[in-house]
Amino acid sequence: MSLDIYAADEQADHPVDVERWGQLARAVLEAEGIVSDTEVSLLFVDEVTISALNERFLDAQGPTDVLSFPIEDEADRSGRLPDEGGTGPGSTRPDTGQVVLLGDVVVCPAVAARNAVDHGVTFDDEIALLVVHGILHLLGMDHQVDAEAERMELREQQLLSRFYRVAS
Repeated sequence: MSLDIYAADEQADHPVDVERWGQLARAVLEAEGIVSDTEVSLLFVDEVTISALNERFLDAQGPTDVLSFPIEDEADRSGRLPDEGGTGPGSTRPDTGQVVLLGDVVVCPAVAARNAVDHGVTFDDEIALLVVHGILHLLGMDHQVDAEAERMELREQQLLSRFYRVAS
């Protein structure tokens, strides 16, 4: 029984410490009660890649900072989001004993770097927020409605304070 985080840096614009961010993702998942038989991928990609994903899956133009692709176990879906290929390894039911593929978080460091300047924070601060934000989306949190947005933002800050920020 294991909680596996597959982190990969697939871009060259801004170096990222995939081990560090994978550890943050693991800490957040564990804090949210996800402790075993679960896989998550954390990918760092360039603007071209995230723009293509943003357009294909959200019908939005241009790059964004983070996208989350939860793998849902719905009878009417075939395959895995985002690739929708074949019957794929979607999430499994707890009673089967199989590993649950929770989903993918895709972060664009180039956009994060620009956002960090706009937000007056460090690059690492912005990446940490995006990792936590993406993981919370995989776990079903959203920010479409004000009350949900406030709940999600509060949880992000709690998790960042606990696992990322050191006492100042």
